[in-house]
Amino acid sequence: MTEARIFETCDGTLLNVDTAGDGIPVVFQHGLCGDAGQTGEVFPAGQGFCRITVEARGHGRSQTGKLDKLSIATFAEDIASYLERHRSAPVAVGGISMGAAIALRLAVKRPDLVKALIIARPAWLTSAAPKNMAPNAEVGRLLKKLPPDAARTTFLAGPTGQHLAAEAPDNLASLVGFFSRTPVDVTAELLTAVSNDGPGITDEEVKRIGVPTLVIGHEQDVIHPIAYVRALADRIPAARFAQITPKALSRAQYVADFRLAMGHFLKEL
Repeated sequence: MTEARIFETCDGTLLNVDTAGDGIPVVFQHGLCGDAGQTGEVFPAGQGFCRITVEARGHGRSQTGKLDKLSIATFAEDIASYLERHRSAPVAVGGISMGAAIALRLAVKRPDLVKALIIARPAWLTSAAPKNMAPNAEVGRLLKKLPPDAARTTFLAGPTGQHLAAEAPDNLASLVGFFSRTPVDVTAELLTAVSNDGPGITDEEVKRIGVPTLVIGHEQDVIHPIAYVRALADRIPAARFAQITPKALSRAQYVADFRLAMGHFLKEL
């Protein structure tokens, strides 16, 4: 059973909180321009865990609030506020892509709230504006200056679109979907602001994370390099690395592998 509720942030922005399942709570966050559907697809449902996804500002059914507050730090602060008000912390916290960056920041900045960490397909290590996020930023810039259809055509014909078509078709499919996402101005701002952002932490802080950690990734992913997955697994002392099937090869197997890796990890906590 899936349930939604509303959480009001410190500045009055209303966020949608999507929960599913009964049991031990696990906060699991979606990626950039994603929503709770992304996390729900890969979460190990029916295994004694309750998935909690707080849809970030400007995502899913959540309000956007002020555009200049769209950042990884703000999204992490919203999760911290939600946990402080509505859950008995610490809890397991994780996420996919941007959600992984949010979870990583929480583990560093608010270790009192995090008892275990799941980092899936990370798009950031510690630096802001990593090169792998440049395609997302490019889509955002095009949406700011061109109508969506023209922006899409320009992107697909350009070198980035051509490269992704050959090397990472799943990444390209996600990016193409952004051209039809609404509201356009919010999508453009999210893609430019967050792609040029970072988790705001240091390598030394990552090395001091002391909770059990699962790091998940796969090959054929330009936006979420498997080198990042291995780097985080190496830096975090209590981390384990799970390599799963690329979505570009088989989405069904990707989902099955993801659920299996998460399920095994959570049951051992």
